Amino acid sequence: MTTLAPQIVRYGELKPCKTAFIDAHTPGSDRKENFTIIGGGVSESADQHVHINTPHGFNIGAAGQPPKCRNSLHSHRTAEVFFVLSGRWRFFWGRRGTAGEVVLEEGDIINIPTGIFRGFENIGTDYGMIMAILGGDDAGGGVIWAPQVIEDAADHGLVLGENGKLYDSKKGETLPAGVGPMKLLTDDELVGYPELTPMQVVGWGVRRYWDMVALTSGGVSCKVIGETGIIRDRPGFEVDLVTRASATDTPHSHDRPSVLMPMRGHWRVTWPDGSDTLAPGDTMSVPAGLPHAAVPSMTGEASLYHVVGTNDPAGPSLMG
Repeated sequence: MTTLAPQIVRYGELKPCKTAFIDAHTPGSDRKENFTIIGGGVSESADQHVHINTPHGFNIGAAGQPPKCRNSLHSHRTAEVFFVLSGRWRFFWGRRGTAGEVVLEEGDIINIPTGIFRGFENIGTDYGMIMAILGGDDAGGGVIWAPQVIEDAADHGLVLGENGKLYDSKKGETLPAGVGPMKLLTDDELVGYPELTPMQVVGWGVRRYWDMVALTSGGVSCKVIGETGIIRDRPGFEVDLVTRASATDTPHSHDRPSVLMPMRGHWRVTWPDGSDTLAPGDTMSVPAGLPHAAVPSMTGEASLYHVVGTNDPAGPSLMG
């Protein structure tokens, strides 16, 4: 009997962190919830719960936000990919968030170029959730904040230390001896964060859910992100969209851990010693070398995102 078995994190069992980042007290951003599902993520708070610690070559996380709540402008050194699980979301970018924007609906995916400031906001009418894939096991070493985000946070009691940890003056916390505040990016450093046009970001890195579903109608999964994907990039992982039309009950395996993330419908996943059913918002980590198959278990619309690491570097993303 094999000792290998998938690990499943159920949507309803996700443990949120409301103090994950420096804007946790800033009005407009103070109601968001951060989830770290696989890997260490990029949280700046010791309160962040990690569901699965096994290295995959990438991180899986999520952001849950009520209407009119936003995530402040930041950048990463590695890839950052989002797909909308629920709600309606506005993504924006640039030094002040004014270089461009795009609205994503449920199922849509965005591969955000590294080295630009980006943020996002729930513009729907209900609590919404976006799922995130971050390149690398260490997710690039943290978050790089636009200077005004750090300044605004200080006005509301939060200070980010140069050690990457948060200190809350409202709780009486202060920077430890020998630890200074995180330095703001200088004007010279900010030059290295380009103001990309909407065509550069949207044309290259956004794909719509129903367009991707249509590409699977011939029985082949849609390679969303990869060297041969409809988004041509090598961010350290590949992303596929599998639908009812392209699903197969023929077992397969990978030489590294992979992840299944249902978007629509219920999926029955089988492996040599067992099986289980996944629903939208669930995340399954499949161990390396484990033969498995996933097929819809009920009638109706069914789709899931499949993520597996590659030998490519975790960043930067390769626009062009």
